[in-house]
Formats: sequence, structure tokens, C-alpha cells
Amino acid sequence: MSLKKTLLPLCALLISFQANAQENTASAPTLKANFRRVGLEMSSTSINHSREYKNSPVTQLSTDSQTVVKGVFDFMLEYNRENLQWNNGVYAEYGETKVKPVDQEAEKNESADKILFSSDYAHKLFEFGGLKFGPMATVEYQTEFTANEGAPRTKVARGKAGLKLFDGDIIKSLYIAAVGEYDMTYKPHVSKSAAEFGWRLEDTPREGVQYSTEGYFRRYLSYNHYIGTDLIYDLNATARMDVQMNTTLTFGPYMSYRYARSREAHVSGSNFTIGVAFTYKDLFNLM
Repeated sequence: MSLKKTLLPLCALLISFQANAQENTASAPTLKANFRRVGLEMSSTSINHSREYKNSPVTQLSTDSQTVVKGVFDFMLEYNRENLQWNNGVYAEYGETKVKPVDQEAEKNESADKILFSSDYAHKLFEFGGLKFGPMATVEYQTEFTANEGAPRTKVARGKAGLKLFDGDIIKSLYIAAVGEYDMTYKPHVSKSAAEFGWRLEDTPREGVQYSTEGYFRRYLSYNHYIGTDLIYDLNATARMDVQMNTTLTFGPYMSYRYARSREAHVSGSNFTIGVAFTYKDLFNLM
């Protein structure tokens, strides 16, 4: 499967959804700039089987157990009409630890490194219980700021198509999708197919306190070339509590968990992180 064969059907699906959506103009569209999370996270990380993943381009599986500081930027431009939702965003995170042993040169170790550009489209066909339900299509490009030591820089184009529940009071996104990837990290480039389940939930039990969780589970089904560090499955989940300090700043604990296995490894690798985060959040109406 090539990138062209993966993305062309998704583009056709987007055009079809847009044409259908234009037929319904009962409500005025909205455009919002959503700074979901711009923050500084401090954490303690425990790694299992990192030696098995020392050559993996997945930084979270190959790093050492350590205390780290990480910066996160999560921004989304949200366009909504009565029957559709179209989000375009960028997510970036970078964490680095520097250690200087006595009488030795300083050592640098990345603990997180990811840049993700995404365009996500969902079309409402049904609505029940305050939730919208319908087909979705997503295009993503994932890379990183610097290459992980012993591995090349991640470069992956990804397309998804499936069904999605969205725009609820608690369930902001819940989907199942078929995935096509074109991985340019190694040569030869690898085309992959996968199935994915993902979620984003938010709850505000009382004023000034919010609980949230988001993540995905991806199971790869086929590859056109063998690269030992390619993943067989990948679970990535985060849960957090945000306590509002003022209208835009929050503080609270969070947990993240990454669990995955590569094709060449005999055991799965995991990364469990507990920390606290200072976060800026804001939402602007642009139209």
C-alpha cells in the first residue's frame, strides 16, 4: 500500500462530506482557536526492558528511568457546523535530562520527542443523548525535533477512516478506524496497515476542577517490508486532573502510560510516568 493509495480515498471522503454538509445551513458555523494545553510537566519515569529497545525510534521505550522536565504544546483550530466538525492542529512535546557525573563529560538523554500535525474531519449522521455519531477521516504527519541516539529521525505520514462519537458533554471523541501509514523513518520506506481505537473524555465534577483522559490503541496488521523496530501494537494513554488557578492557568497531577512491542523484541516495552503539570488553557472565538 502506498501513501497515495491511502490518502486519495480519504480526500475523496472529505470532499463528499463537505458537499453534503453544505446542504444544511440551519445553524451558523463557528471557528475557534483552542489552546488545549501549553505547559510544563515534571515527572518521575519508570522504564521496563529498555535494553531490548535501545535501537528503537520510539524514545519512550528506549530511555532510562529518571526524573524529567517536559514542555508540551497542544493547539487546535476548530471549525463546527450543525452536521460537521473539522479540527486542524499541532501537538508537540519535548523532554530532556542532562547528567554530569563526577570527572566525566555531561550526558544528554531525551525522554520525550514528538511533533504531530493533524487534520480531523467528522460528519454527523445521527445524534442521541447529546452525542453526534458518523464517519470520520484523519490525515496526520508525525516527526520529532531530533533523532534518538542510535535511531533515525521519525517521519510518518498517516491516514485514518472510520466511525466516531463526538462533541458530547463528557465524550469529546470516541472512534474506531482503519489506518494506513507510510513510514519514511528507515530505508526502504515501509507501508503499513492497522486498526485503531481512540478516545478523549472530559468531566468537570465541580467548578474549577476537571478530569480528563485521552489515548489510543493501534494494532498493526500488515507491512510491505521488514524493519525490526516497527511496532506490532501500541497503547498510549494519559489521565490528568486540572485545578484552575485563574481563568487560564491550571495545576494538577497526571499519569501517562505507553505499552508497545516491536517486531524484533521478545518482550513488550513500557513507560509509566507520574508527575505534576502547570498548564495554560484558553479558547478564542474567531467567527
